[in-house]
Amino acid sequence: CCCLLQRRAWQGGRGSRVAFVESVFTTIIRDEGRVFVENEHAFAFPTNIPITPGHSLVCPRRVVETIDELTTEELVSLFELLELVKGGLRAVVGAEGFNCAWNEGGKPYGQSVPHLHIHVVPRTPGDAGIYNYDPRQFLYRPGDREEASAEALKEFVLNMQQELR
Repeated sequence: CCCLLQRRAWQGGRGSRVAFVESVFTTIIRDEGRVFVENEHAFAFPTNIPITPGHSLVCPRRVVETIDELTTEELVSLFELLELVKGGLRAVVGAEGFNCAWNEGGKPYGQSVPHLHIHVVPRTPGDAGIYNYDPRQFLYRPGDREEASAEALKEFVLNMQQELR
């Protein structure tokens, strides 16, 4: 996905220092303006190394590494946003199906960023996605993937924002 970045920051007013954890998704992705939809507990953005056009990530706002760490309310919000994103991808990239998955357990198990995120890979007939469902190849097809240009990501974000209003 992206480079690793995780740090502990402090929020709160005078006399109340509450620690919260940030990740590359809560800092760099937001700063780049790539978030195209969000709700109370989750947000979504396109990955910069897509498997297929429109490949997006849906993340909880709170930085957790596993789905088990989410509250019921956060989990419901995450999957409500996932449903909304899939609807947008049907309209914007013509998706007829999806591969949705997440990794847990750190780098040895494919979780390159220690912030839970669901990959939403839109599928269309004849696309470059994986048709062999070996879990080791499901999300990370062999070989290099082209990095999307900043312009292409920006255009995608605008299209998704327009569709999901």
